[in-house]
Amino acid sequence: MAVKKYKMFVDGKWVSSHTGETWNVINPANQEVIATVPLADEEDARMAIMAARRAFDKGPWRKMSQVERGKLLFALARAIRDQAEELAQLETLNSGKPIRESRMDMSDAADCFEFYGGLADKINGDIVPVPDPNIFAMVLREPVGVVGQIIPWNYPLLMAAWKLAPALATGNCCVLKPAEITPLTALELAKLIKEVGFPDGVVNIINGLGPVAGMELAKNEYVDKIAFTGSTEVGKQLMIAAAGNVKKISLELGGKSPMIVFEDADFPLAVEWVQFGIFVNQGEVCSATSRLYLHDKIHDRFVEELTKKAKRIKIGNPLEEATEMGPIASEKQLNKVMHYIELGKKEGAEIAYGGKRLQNGELKKGFYVSPTIFTNVKNNMKVVQDEIFGPVLTVMKFREEDEAIELANQTRYGLAAGVFTRDINRAFRITKELRAGILWVNSSQPCFNQLPWGGYKQSGIGRELGRYAVEEYTQLKQVTINLNESPLGWYT
Repeated sequence: MAVKKYKMFVDGKWVSSHTGETWNVINPANQEVIATVPLADEEDARMAIMAARRAFDKGPWRKMSQVERGKLLFALARAIRDQAEELAQLETLNSGKPIRESRMDMSDAADCFEFYGGLADKINGDIVPVPDPNIFAMVLREPVGVVGQIIPWNYPLLMAAWKLAPALATGNCCVLKPAEITPLTALELAKLIKEVGFPDGVVNIINGLGPVAGMELAKNEYVDKIAFTGSTEVGKQLMIAAAGNVKKISLELGGKSPMIVFEDADFPLAVEWVQFGIFVNQGEVCSATSRLYLHDKIHDRFVEELTKKAKRIKIGNPLEEATEMGPIASEKQLNKVMHYIELGKKEGAEIAYGGKRLQNGELKKGFYVSPTIFTNVKNNMKVVQDEIFGPVLTVMKFREEDEAIELANQTRYGLAAGVFTRDINRAFRITKELRAGILWVNSSQPCFNQLPWGGYKQSGIGRELGRYAVEEYTQLKQVTINLNESPLGWYT
């Protein structure tokens, strides 16, 4: 396969980094270089920021009607659908996710742009009655301005859509920085943005390291908001940097989501969803239900059945239609996953299945890890408390409902949680008690553009998706119009 050379997208033009430095993009299934991209530094980031600043302050985007902006978002969605298969193939080559999942991601990304295309002309302010009848009072909802957006490597194009769509629908201009290891579909998206007719500078996409280009977005005084999806540790650093000009910030951070299965659950359904909730996308999911709490009456049978299903997962070339799990996205992440597997053993946890790097046959050159199930764990173990971001599940027993709730809440994270039960009253009790921003009953990982996505505690600040994301990308302006004829109006 020929190595493709990409450039960054700044002010409607394709540009190299000012130093000429590049970054090799690797296929995690075989460690082959599939592309080179420019490696932006602070100066490159500043160029993109100023392009966005000019586009917002002086360009047509902010003054364009909401209907016109919506039409462009719909056009971008159609363009993604038209090239969905090519984009899916590239996503799989770059990230290692199975092609079946990449195809779903392309459809979801197009859906997201369509959702906000439809919402663009429905973002309203308010007319507010005040005590003086001769004062006409309005609250306007306006775009924040220039938005710096930093996305992770596990859902490259979909996370770009989650960030860009609401920001553009509300009239902002953006500088998007994809993860350095998975930038390719974001750069292909830039081509589509150009083709459908977005004004120059409205969307800028740069490639660079997080501590360099990403940090410049967070601290630069010409950026009005930072939006980040990634680890809690990096999120804390960005908060400190963003304080420099008190910029607005939204953070979708780490997770260690619990799944509670009661003895009355639909057993086959629960097993199916539990497996999906941890092993989809190789477990590289912020909301992965990686902590499983089983009622002691079903524990042994559940682990046995889950292990049988894990053994049947087809692991291999992610471009093959039958593949259900591909490689971990990078060698760095592979090493992190293996470190936690070894740490779990040292802590006294037992491996019911997996726990190995796979290097046989066609898997030899890739970053493959077997689906892993730990039993006999304690809630204070690092393998239970730390976000691993890989196909590693920990399993614990419980007897009483209150015990399950307490165990599930004993974490610094609060992104998602789930419960399996046929008892609707119990389901409502559990959802009220679990400290997480996303709750699933009798399923795992459903996600809809209409619903808010974000967490409690150290899983983040703010919400993605739905009308709720509009809050993150707009600011309010009070306008009062004096209709009193006397000079002092309501003071007299």
